[in-house]
Amino acid sequence: MSDTMKVSLLGLFAAAGSAICFSIIDVIVKFLSGDYPLYQVVLLRSLVAMPILLLIIVPLEGGYHVLRTRQPKLHLIRCCAVLFANICFYTGLAVMPIADAVAIAFATPLIVTTLSVFLLGERPGPWRWSAVAVGFLGVLIIMRPGPGSFQAAALLPFFGACGYATLHVLTRRAGGADSAAALSFYPSMAFLIVSALVGITTGDGRFASGENAAVDFILRAWVWPAPGDWWLFVALGLTASIGGYMVSLAYRLCEAGLVAPFEYIAMPMAVLWGILVFQEWPDLQVWLGSALIIGAGLVSVWRETRNNRPVNRPRPRSTG
Repeated sequence: MSDTMKVSLLGLFAAAGSAICFSIIDVIVKFLSGDYPLYQVVLLRSLVAMPILLLIIVPLEGGYHVLRTRQPKLHLIRCCAVLFANICFYTGLAVMPIADAVAIAFATPLIVTTLSVFLLGERPGPWRWSAVAVGFLGVLIIMRPGPGSFQAAALLPFFGACGYATLHVLTRRAGGADSAAALSFYPSMAFLIVSALVGITTGDGRFASGENAAVDFILRAWVWPAPGDWWLFVALGLTASIGGYMVSLAYRLCEAGLVAPFEYIAMPMAVLWGILVFQEWPDLQVWLGSALIIGAGLVSVWRETRNNRPVNRPRPRSTG
């Protein structure tokens, strides 16, 4: 196996791993969202994730010099994109059915593939476009979004999908010069700073009116976590640090359009969590949709292996 192929497969394995991590995050957030405001969850998650990143992941990548960047403006835009995506998706989730919101949010890989053409100059072939389309069809089969998806609130998860797609495409653009640790560090720092500021300015709940569920999810009063919830926050921070690093690595090593279908792995993972945690056995449509999602990812790997297409290798970084 060539070095190019090894790099591609490493990126695809990282993409699959990040999808698994983010599916775990969804389950944990579902448990916590009824009792805690959004940015309190984000702050506690970040307080756990940041030490893991700085004390374990960064040293493994070569030391703290890997956090240096010559692209501060690009990272600032990435941070804005992920903050925008986070608030849009989770506020949308608070005011509309979860199935509809998640189905709309999974438009992200389609948007990634589209943006990669205009912002990265990538040229996905018909097989790549077909894999993304089939994967998205699988999501629609599973989620079966009804007419309620087209209400005004549906724009929130769609805007969230646009934000996540922008983040991923810019990660690919920045990845040639910056390490995966740096790509993960700056959004994590943004989450930490912004959530702390939200807590300081609105944490007493004085701006929560009780009239709008989406607004109250952001502005409700912060409360001291129950003893039994601390382990959930720790698990949330652990999976967030690992998932954030792996998705940065994936988009750094592989073309954005190639990585995109692997994000659909979160859907069959949602089926698994439904069985194990909520005792919900999926019906035939869920199995069919999952098969399409997994099949789309396998087709992408097969085409990448068959064509042995080169990827843009990272440029050497200065160690000075």
